[in-house]
Amino acid sequence: MDATVIAMWSIIVAGATIAIGSIGPAFGEARALAEALRSIAQQPDESNTITRTLFVGMALVESTAIYCFVVSMILIFANPFWGQAAG
Repeated sequence: MDATVIAMWSIIVAGATIAIGSIGPAFGEARALAEALRSIAQQPDESNTITRTLFVGMALVESTAIYCFVVSMILIFANPFWGQAAG
């Protein structure tokens, strides 16, 4: 297989990984924020607890997008298939 084909597919798959992998966390964070704001509106006394829990939850949701970013960077810069193309 030609190295140009591997490079082309690596870039395409890296772009798709970022595009698809960031949709879910974006919707998850939006829904978490909406629910947190609704909860704070209903119980303003608990706003500190809700906010702290919201930030921890958003960090966990955002880690999925970060993993997709890492996979795309591996596909672009440290592709495991380059050895196969060279050999």
